[in-house]
Amino acid sequence: MSVEQPSKDQLLQFIKDALHEDVRDGDHTSLSTIPPDARNKAKLLVKDTGILAGVELAKHVFEMVDPTATVEVLIEDGADIDYGDIAFIVECNSQALLKAERLVLNAMQRMSGIATMTDRFMVELGDLSKHVKLLDTRKTTPLLRFLEKWAVRIGGGTNYRDGLYDWIMIKDNHVDACGGVKKAILRANEYLKENNMDLNITVEVRNLVELYEVLEVGQVTRIMLDNFELPLLQEAVEIIGDQFEKEASGGVNLFTVKDIAKTGVDFISVGALTHSFESLDMSLKVIK
Repeated sequence: MSVEQPSKDQLLQFIKDALHEDVRDGDHTSLSTIPPDARNKAKLLVKDTGILAGVELAKHVFEMVDPTATVEVLIEDGADIDYGDIAFIVECNSQALLKAERLVLNAMQRMSGIATMTDRFMVELGDLSKHVKLLDTRKTTPLLRFLEKWAVRIGGGTNYRDGLYDWIMIKDNHVDACGGVKKAILRANEYLKENNMDLNITVEVRNLVELYEVLEVGQVTRIMLDNFELPLLQEAVEIIGDQFEKEASGGVNLFTVKDIAKTGVDFISVGALTHSFESLDMSLKVIK
């Protein structure tokens, strides 16, 4: 499957930092036990069931530790995997192979877990996914957001904002600290105008009173209906109509996502995609 990848510069900087964290002045175990010119093949062995993610990242890792490394990809990112599958076979310098092993496994296990979680939500949505988009959130691991959001894309989900800098999202704390939802919206629009910025605006509402306040002032892109019970969510969707984009948030899980989608919302945001997944078990085994 074709999924937008992070920039190569971003990937290489991440790999460089991750290797520095783990290796520092050397992998002394490998340096002391393995000849410097030794080469080996190894297989990425899947020991779980789910969706594979991180193969493209692994290729970059091996290329960095050994420019002569070759990776034979047997299963692509986004594909279904089962226990016993071999995702790829890598051939490279043995010391470099062992230097990269833990970074590759740590990243791929987590990315595959996120992709699998996302895919499960997409399966629950079924044909409804043609009309509603499943969104991730900022509930990500610090400094790993770009990898986790990449995994969401691999699993079939859609990225929301990348950070605080690329989308205005007026949530409950902003509303309460500002003194009301109307005031927050007006100030946000004034800020954008004063700074000559063009950003989307989402405003969170907690009840129908706040919803009507938003409808009165307008000037937003999307209304986030937070923790609305299904009957109230349905009513809110009908009230908004086609005036603004409609997003459901809070209380979303594999058992509720389909019913939430049936209310007619345009987006469903799910923090669980990146904070409640289970990593998939994998290992990198030298081929004797």
